Amino acid sequence: MTDTEVSAESESRPSGWARAKAALIPPSAAHWGWWAAGLGMGLTIATVAVTLAGRSVTAPAPAGGKAMEIAVKDAILANPEVIPEAINRLQQREVEKLLASNREAIETPFAGAWTGAKDADVVLVEFFDYNCPYCRQSVADVERLLAEDPKLKVVYRDMPVLGPDSERFARASLSAAEQGRYRGFYSNVFRGQGALSQERLIRSVRAAGLNEAQVATDLSSKAIEAEIRKNLDLGRALGLTGTPSYVVGNRILSGAVGYEELKAAIEEARKADAA
Repeated sequence: MTDTEVSAESESRPSGWARAKAALIPPSAAHWGWWAAGLGMGLTIATVAVTLAGRSVTAPAPAGGKAMEIAVKDAILANPEVIPEAINRLQQREVEKLLASNREAIETPFAGAWTGAKDADVVLVEFFDYNCPYCRQSVADVERLLAEDPKLKVVYRDMPVLGPDSERFARASLSAAEQGRYRGFYSNVFRGQGALSQERLIRSVRAAGLNEAQVATDLSSKAIEAEIRKNLDLGRALGLTGTPSYVVGNRILSGAVGYEELKAAIEEARKADAA
């Protein structure tokens, strides 16, 4: 990619990012909006009380519901640093519930859209868009993790949120998964240069050794359309706001977080599973 193309890609990001966000955020509310509006409600008060107790902060013994609320309020005013800690606990609990209820759908790959260890003890799930420069940037990080970790499995979830070209490439990508050549197509596209054009799609299909007639048929496949819809629905359910996004263990990581953060999340998931 030339400097001019990189510059153009960077300048175009805000509109693409806005489209991605609009496509993924449910119209009802932002993912964590409920706790912001209800900070003084019973659930948050109870959580703050637990947080205070865990920090060995003493609050007056309450005589009833109203007295408890007053006591906790006084304790919060005396120890305001517990508020973000309590909110973080609430967020993490909700994340864990979301992941537990969607675990099978998240970690079960579409056909051959995965790589790594069959008998993995940790699964890293990547939600990505072929048109996303940050997804391209993160490929090397995931490749490094795979090379270093023989017990890691990576599941790829095509989530085209950046326009029609993204969806066209995602459909061809899932055709590659059905043909057992997913990694070849994935790697070729992200190594390639230039916009996601029809000409580039043809080159990528041929470079990956795909059956071109099958790809042409699969571009309108109902099964592939259903898989894309499923991935978008999962993105909404998990509150993802863009690509790349990762799920590993009980954590959701958003953006090009880098090798070190991904590695730490994998190690955390492995320790939690062994505990």
